[in-house]
Amino acid sequence: MTHVFQRSAVAAAAYSFFSLSLGTAWAQTAHTDDAHRLDEVTITARNLEGGGLLVPAQQLSGAALTQRQGSTLGETLDNLPGIANSSFGPNVGRPIIRGMEGDRIRILQNSGANMDVSGLSNDHAVPIDPLTTERIEVLRGPATLLYGGSAIGGVVNVIDNRISRERTFDAKGGVMGKAEVRAGGAADERSTGALVEAGNDKFVLHVDAFDRSTKNLRVPKDMNCVSDTVTTPNGRRVCNSASDSKGGAVGGTLLFDRGYLGLSTSEYRSTYGTVAEPGVTIGMLRRHHVMEGLVREVGVFQDLKFQLGNTNYTHTEYEGADAGTRFDNKGHDLRLEGRQRAVRLSNGMQLEGVVGIQGERNKLSATGDERFLPSSRTQSTGVFTYQALKTTWGQLSAGARAETVEVVSFQGIGPNNDNAAQSKKFKPLSFALGAMRNLRVGEAQNGWQLTTNLSASQRAPKDYELFAHGEHVATAAYEIGQPSNGLEKGTQLDVGGEWKQGPHKFGITGFASQFSNYLALRPTGEGWDSTNEVFVNPVGQDVPVYRFEGVRARFYGIESTAKLRLVGGQSALLSPNAAHGAMDLELRADVVRAKDLTHNSYLPRIAPMRVGADAVWSRNAWGARFGFMHAAAQNRVPDNGTEPGIATAGHTLWNAGINYHAHTYGPTHWLLFAKLDNITNKLAYSSTSVLTQTMTTNAPPIAGRSLKVGAQVSF
Repeated sequence: MTHVFQRSAVAAAAYSFFSLSLGTAWAQTAHTDDAHRLDEVTITARNLEGGGLLVPAQQLSGAALTQRQGSTLGETLDNLPGIANSSFGPNVGRPIIRGMEGDRIRILQNSGANMDVSGLSNDHAVPIDPLTTERIEVLRGPATLLYGGSAIGGVVNVIDNRISRERTFDAKGGVMGKAEVRAGGAADERSTGALVEAGNDKFVLHVDAFDRSTKNLRVPKDMNCVSDTVTTPNGRRVCNSASDSKGGAVGGTLLFDRGYLGLSTSEYRSTYGTVAEPGVTIGMLRRHHVMEGLVREVGVFQDLKFQLGNTNYTHTEYEGADAGTRFDNKGHDLRLEGRQRAVRLSNGMQLEGVVGIQGERNKLSATGDERFLPSSRTQSTGVFTYQALKTTWGQLSAGARAETVEVVSFQGIGPNNDNAAQSKKFKPLSFALGAMRNLRVGEAQNGWQLTTNLSASQRAPKDYELFAHGEHVATAAYEIGQPSNGLEKGTQLDVGGEWKQGPHKFGITGFASQFSNYLALRPTGEGWDSTNEVFVNPVGQDVPVYRFEGVRARFYGIESTAKLRLVGGQSALLSPNAAHGAMDLELRADVVRAKDLTHNSYLPRIAPMRVGADAVWSRNAWGARFGFMHAAAQNRVPDNGTEPGIATAGHTLWNAGINYHAHTYGPTHWLLFAKLDNITNKLAYSSTSVLTQTMTTNAPPIAGRSLKVGAQVSF
């Protein structure tokens, strides 16, 4: 959190709320220094956009986000219960939630669309840098229908403060800011980031910028650079894994008694190696413009909010100095939602809800020899609602979303001009129900809180699932879409509970997803002879051919977390004067199983069973963490028909961290931190990375032993 001059009462209240939600008691003046902790925050229910509607969520913010921060969004969220990283080397990583990846996970920026091509290919990065992120939320259950029918696996919402949504300063005005530097790690990272906000109770100006560079990733084994003609030793560095990213944003907000109106513009640039191809780098440029506004007390609505976004994204793959395949994705999105006034019913019940409409339109252009899908346009319009009935014993919730989606291909592709230009229309419809039973008692709210969610979701196929027809280098396969593919249909159920007794916590959730039509990328048994441009049967030594087809599928698993106070008393808040500080034991575990029921085959890139534990100590301004994450062997891998899948061995990674919080003159706050990862320099591989399957013996392992240090100052 950032301290500001002349903070208003509203901002102070918001500050206190987030500080408590992080489990930290930060000093409010230069004379008091409470204990500081860097806990992962996993909560089973939270307020939706501050409106009081409880939804299942995980959240990272403040110091916890700072210490977990990786170079990609997937790396930052990796190892949170139920979340893994689809790592394509150190520069590319999307979150995988409960075994579901790609476009089944909706990645948003401030609740608006994040139009890129990261879902299209495993080697395409998400153009969001954690350095400028204020908070990351992971949503599941009925509330995901507010943000898109494609979010069958969940929603990841990355939040910044480029548009101020509440008053931060009073009428006299003020300035607040934050700057951060970090260095080290297995990729010799050098990064800096800064933001400044200035204004008063009528207007706020926001400016931020970041710059990050990394070298080739250091790993615990000797690596080679492998091209078509030669293999070159590269020491214990992953070939072509360096990166250089930078960007910035400017935002301005007019604040009124009944709302706000804001504008922001941002730019993200990145150049990074593709790991799978020694001579290929990707140059990415994304420009994003947003207008957002809110008006309170409008008729039957507590507030009305709109958001209009425009994105221009360009992605060029360079072979040496020559530009090769290029992707351009341009589009806009509009979102209008109204939060209803609370309606008080009999017996202490209260009804709250949100209704809205959302529209998106984007045009994807693909050119170059390695394009594997045609240029296309996707347009969708959806209406949604989320309603919550609060009772004296808990809450009932329901969500619904209806959409119209049109996907248009502008030309054919493939050796015979396959999948000719055509248009496909879909009308997905999704419903969800949820319940929360609160059994907690007393002022401390100790006891159990039970939750359950049931949903029936439909997802329209993406352009590549319909029209792809070409060799996809990132997956080492020839991929073919089918225009005949219909809606992806699934039913999801989760049941969980969280117990709390003072500082002690325990939570467990079981989940299951059953799909009557799951769009899987399946091997055909053929091969693609790129020299003669013909299909070969059987595959032999040629590039294997895969086809998107609907299958019956099942996902199920369990997630669990626990925290036990070992030293420091039974109060949920720590005493800064405790003689030995406080010591907690934090535990976490998850497991997911996924199977293609049609072919009786395991689905690919599923995380194995994982178990982790951390001892977390804090005293006054000091904090430390030491623990491990164990991943079991993953032998449940698909059989491609011509050869068995590649399993990954189990491994245990030990990690440690230390941090120091300090207040200097006035409201200035310092956070100094150091992280030591993979202490034993363990050789380990990720089962969720496609590279483990495609590059086999030369696949990049998980990063070796690394030390990263950083400093953050806020005022």
